[in-house]
Amino acid sequence: MSVESVSDLADSRAATNLLLAELREGHLASAAVARFLGHAARRSLRQAARRPRALAELTALHGALYALAAGRRPGRRWVTASWVLAVLHLGLLEKRTRLAAADALTLVRANLPALPGGADRVSGLLAIGLDLADGRLARHQGTTSPFGEYGDTFADAAYWMWLTLRHEPSRTVRVAAVAAWALPVAAVTGLALYRGTMPERPRPLLLRPAAALQAVVALRHLTRR
Repeated sequence: MSVESVSDLADSRAATNLLLAELREGHLASAAVARFLGHAARRSLRQAARRPRALAELTALHGALYALAAGRRPGRRWVTASWVLAVLHLGLLEKRTRLAAADALTLVRANLPALPGGADRVSGLLAIGLDLADGRLARHQGTTSPFGEYGDTFADAAYWMWLTLRHEPSRTVRVAAVAAWALPVAAVTGLALYRGTMPERPRPLLLRPAAALQAVVALRHLTRR
């Protein structure tokens, strides 16, 4: 199958593997990277256009978050980046044409740093509550998808890294946060580039240390003066 046909692939994993394989064959040269980004962007935009309802829901949700983020830091820049990344990954909805309630909760959690109260003492507990709620809701309604699964992983990394690096005074906890959330994302990305295929998403067993660290960070933030 040619890379030119990647935009017509319904399976997001197969499309990603085809793009990564071409990038690996190009030895990550600048021309290969440019082709990879071009093909990926075209496919992402086509996939978003094929899901107008999901695109409208995504835009409406981020529009509300954008209004709430006025006058805050990182505020509206954070919400804008979230919208762009979500639009570019709408293909991960696969057969679904709209967002699920669980997807909306995941996106709200990812944008907590930009919202009023995002750094309040209870914000860590709120993030954990949203995390538990979106997972239970997705399983109950049968709306799990790669969009929600990967969105959940990146929402965790974005929120907890921000909260820890910005508000946690302990260097040990900050180093642990980098190891729990930043290194896995970097490792998966590096493995994908090295192999030319998309790795499997980490199993829940491997995420338990990160879940325990969430509780530690949230409780320290709650009780800190």
